[in-house]
Amino acid sequence: MTANLEGMAPTTETKGEGPPDTGDKPKVALAIGAHPDDTDFGCAGTAHLWSKAGWDFYYCVVTDGSKGTSDKALTSDELPDLRQTEQRAAASKLGVKDVIFLKGHVDGELTVNRTLLGDIVRVIRKLKPYAVFTHEPQQVFHNNAFVNHNDHRATGMTTVDAIYPTARDRLNFPEHLEEGLDVHNVKDIFIWGNDNPNFSTDITDAVETKVQALLQHTSQFGGGEEFLKFVRERWKDEDGHYYERFRRVTMAR
Repeated sequence: MTANLEGMAPTTETKGEGPPDTGDKPKVALAIGAHPDDTDFGCAGTAHLWSKAGWDFYYCVVTDGSKGTSDKALTSDELPDLRQTEQRAAASKLGVKDVIFLKGHVDGELTVNRTLLGDIVRVIRKLKPYAVFTHEPQQVFHNNAFVNHNDHRATGMTTVDAIYPTARDRLNFPEHLEEGLDVHNVKDIFIWGNDNPNFSTDITDAVETKVQALLQHTSQFGGGEEFLKFVRERWKDEDGHYYERFRRVTMAR
């Protein structure tokens, strides 16, 4: 592999780029997040704009989301179903085609392992996305302001490993072939939460839709004025526009 996350220095960021030209390949994108709401923080504006541009944009949620709340009235048994409902409502606001929830991966306990790898590879081989969006796999701290949750890092790293080489190699998880799922090569990777982005989507026309998607996650956010100010200011640039920023890796083969 000549294009990868390690050996490829990020280029200067270009603001306001649109979706890639897929040529004769289907316009399919997949965002893989560790928890319900992660994909909405990471790429909801892009998902909305690309969907309006004719892309089939899918979400995949890795863990059950059973621990992410400060509401003392909610239990780990109640949270997974509630958070799935919230995530589907958010995706509906954005025009996301479907949400896939993996099974058997507990919130806060995610590790990089063969089972998780196989689950993500199966989704990639099923949907055959041209572009995959996911978490930054290596940084522990983001912009000296956030800790990159261990579940995020495990999801990002496993997704990268799933893209290359696992999903493309027929001798990895051959049982998928028996299920009718052929191998697949992802062309573009978009990493959110990276401190050196080289690709931006201008989401100014979609930022309120992104906010409304985030507000569907009522078990996580109260929707008060402080939260609304935070989510609006987080993506605002000095030029007054709003951007979602990614490290883009275009696979050489």
